[in-house]
Amino acid sequence: MSFIPDNPKDPDAVVDYAIDWTLWLNGDTISTSAWSAEAGITVDSDSDDGSISTVWLSGGTAGTTYSVTNQIITTAGRTDDRSLSISVAER
Repeated sequence: MSFIPDNPKDPDAVVDYAIDWTLWLNGDTISTSAWSAEAGITVDSDSDDGSISTVWLSGGTAGTTYSVTNQIITTAGRTDDRSLSISVAER
């Protein structure tokens, strides 16, 4: 359901992470998608294509793992959220 690279995020990198909601949506589509992150890592931008929600992250401190959460509301009015654990390390 989500894309998380095998390698940790470098503190200087700006990279994207995505959650594929397609199976959960079961034909519905994303109407609203909002990302939030723990202090220390920055949500630079986000987007969705109706079934996949993507976030671009920057920053973070090496040796720290951050929780980043995506909450969606569908066109049918359903609401759900998923959290990703983003590890940061010097690379």
